Amino acid sequence: MKREDFVVSTLGKATLPSPVVGQAFVSDGETVCYETDAERLAQYIRNNEEIPAFERAGAREKIFHDPAWSRAAILTAGGLCPGLNEVIKFLTQTLINDYKVPVVYGIPYGYRGLNPARKLSPVTLTMEMVDAIHEEGGTILGSSRGQEDTGIIVDTLMRMNINMLFCIGGDGTARCAHDIALEIKRRKLAISVICVPKTVDNDLNFIDQTFGFATAVLQAGPYITCAHSEAKGAYNGVGLVKVMGRDSGFIAAYTALSNPFVNYCLIPEVPFTLEGEGTKSLLPHLVERLKAKHHAVILVAEGAGQELFNSSEERRDASGNKLHNDIGTFLKGEINRYCKEQGIEVNVKYFDPGYAIRSVKAVGSDAVFCAMLAAGAVHAAMAGRTDVMIGHWAGQFTHVPIALATSSRKKIELDSTLWSNVQAMTCYKQQKPQK
Repeated sequence: MKREDFVVSTLGKATLPSPVVGQAFVSDGETVCYETDAERLAQYIRNNEEIPAFERAGAREKIFHDPAWSRAAILTAGGLCPGLNEVIKFLTQTLINDYKVPVVYGIPYGYRGLNPARKLSPVTLTMEMVDAIHEEGGTILGSSRGQEDTGIIVDTLMRMNINMLFCIGGDGTARCAHDIALEIKRRKLAISVICVPKTVDNDLNFIDQTFGFATAVLQAGPYITCAHSEAKGAYNGVGLVKVMGRDSGFIAAYTALSNPFVNYCLIPEVPFTLEGEGTKSLLPHLVERLKAKHHAVILVAEGAGQELFNSSEERRDASGNKLHNDIGTFLKGEINRYCKEQGIEVNVKYFDPGYAIRSVKAVGSDAVFCAMLAAGAVHAAMAGRTDVMIGHWAGQFTHVPIALATSSRKKIELDSTLWSNVQAMTCYKQQKPQK
């Protein structure tokens, strides 16, 4: 990575005194080092190269936007995720309480709420309105997938006199926000566009954790316990649980480690085969386990095993994400088929808790994380930052250029401590894919 990849866009020089009190201010020169490996850092120094670093997030002593003349808008887009209402609440609270911004709009159903043709009306968010929304899952603003015309969106922002737009969503939402920021720049407008990273899969790059992920792992735990009880309660019982993870298996990996009943953890990063010689393939290995233990728990991410399907048709959702085949139902059928062919009794109980996991409120430290991300987003906007996502890296909150955050998808590294521990805990050691 190069230092210039981390440069954050600004609308202009911040000259106004901040009204924020009771906080330590962050200077514009403060950074958070991207590299965490000492040898790689030393190599940069030896080569006399600039060390890649994120701009540190936080309140600034000088701000760009005049709070008294500001109007902010908040939207949520993409799928649901624990913590959406928490972020909406703390964005609103920071804008109104800390900066005294007089008008905060909630945009209904994501970007479509900024297209007049959709005939959706914005709502005015007040402290009274958002007071208790953190007790509810989902989003009070509604969400949607799909793009709207960028020019029309910017026209709407201008007509509503909005100078700060907060977009809560994943990579699809962020790419739309980036397009909006570029159009704003082309028109030479002073509108900040800030993203708060929301993806329950935790798959945004250059961000070590996204909100909702920890809650999703916690919520998945009881389903593993139930699957284990069902598996132990029947002769040759198999508890099969599918969790979210379209392209990255973080939920599955963390759930497996926090619930050590899991015997098989299948993730998108590691292809696997169903049948083959010996016990390296899944089904022969499972049969050998059933003969020895008479029960098993299988945890599979939704994007795992897609190479096993013969479908040549590629389907995508409104956000452009590739739609996967249902690996959970497929595995259930294949386990039953194979065991029948082998003359072995099997009792498969299948759990698919995906929507139940993502539609709850954030809890514990995850809720705290939502509040701190939201505050960082408001501080960034008021300071005139734009086309930026609020991230978290090495224990610090950061400013990540949207183009950098969406340049690639974060996946589990197969030589990482995380995956090594999952492999050590489970009985099925998947092979690394051949390069």
